[in-house]
Amino acid sequence: MASLMLERVVVQGYKSFRELDLPLERINVLIGPNGSGKSNFIQLFQMMNRVTLQGLQIYVAQSGGADSLLHYGRKTTERMRVELWFRQDTTLANGYVATLIPTAEDTLVFAEEACYFHRRDRYDRPYQASSSSVIHPESFLPEWAEQDRVAFHVLKAMRSWQLYHFHDTSDSAKVKQTGDLHDNLFLRPDASNLAAYLYRLRETAPASYRNIVETIRMAAPFFGDFVLRPSPFNPEKIRLEWRERGSDMVFGPHALSDGTLRFMCLATLFLQPPDQMPATIVLDEPELGLHPYAIVLLAEMVRSAAEHTQVILATQSVTLVNQFSPEDLLIVDRVEGVSSIRRLSPEETGQWLADYGLGDLWEKNLIGGRPAR
Repeated sequence: MASLMLERVVVQGYKSFRELDLPLERINVLIGPNGSGKSNFIQLFQMMNRVTLQGLQIYVAQSGGADSLLHYGRKTTERMRVELWFRQDTTLANGYVATLIPTAEDTLVFAEEACYFHRRDRYDRPYQASSSSVIHPESFLPEWAEQDRVAFHVLKAMRSWQLYHFHDTSDSAKVKQTGDLHDNLFLRPDASNLAAYLYRLRETAPASYRNIVETIRMAAPFFGDFVLRPSPFNPEKIRLEWRERGSDMVFGPHALSDGTLRFMCLATLFLQPPDQMPATIVLDEPELGLHPYAIVLLAEMVRSAAEHTQVILATQSVTLVNQFSPEDLLIVDRVEGVSSIRRLSPEETGQWLADYGLGDLWEKNLIGGRPAR
């Protein structure tokens, strides 16, 4: 899915962020203590994705109401403002701005909404392509996108955003259940359609499929291949099945360890064909339950995917942080209840990197992002 790269996020009055103006790169690894605001920032992408689907009211209700989303509630914060800038190349950019205000019913509505186009080599200021200052409960972006190319590109990028969580590997997890064979347009955020999506890749993108299988074997040498077939009892259904190397015995997903199953989901996400990737891949603690070597492979997949898309992930793993460069890291801190995010500069690490990895420096509290004493 060729789409725009998100180059800058500006937020005011959102959860633990009073004000934030953050440039983003291809790889963005957020580190910080528990409660610093990493998950809040990650969840912003989930909220804005719901906005594009005209599901703001449902999202606010499921999140506990407007006061839970405004910075310390409406008594402290009168409005929330989100500004997103997308880069096409070095000269062309698109922007989206929304101002949300609380209602007496404890929900949020749009007070202002607009899309912008900026040709930076010719003009100092962006051009407003579509806008509305009429109070409205759901986004006008889908309507604007039908006639306005700027809104179309912004909508396409934001709709591709998904907050991927592969944490649920319990017996009742959807990834372990029988699913719809035709639910294969994209990999769902919880990988509930993993079998159907892998089936599609095997049939339509065999090179990507083989790459996924071979990468899984690097983390789990016993793994032979997936056994992807419509259910013999209902050809419209499919279940995740696999076999071991050197054996023709077929196993189901319950025979996989939690870490192996999560790695299968991650490999499928990062190694799928580039034209099917989201504009931005967003994950929260993807290292959960992975062996240290699998974490190293995860970092390699992130770097590979970043050649085609953008990756934003929050982590608590020293091993994972050790795999990245200083310019990849975003340090999240929270002081007196207010979150901040800054990019780590190479100057801050200085001569330390000759002897230590970035994760080691983080663990030693030399680059910030640790609990305050």
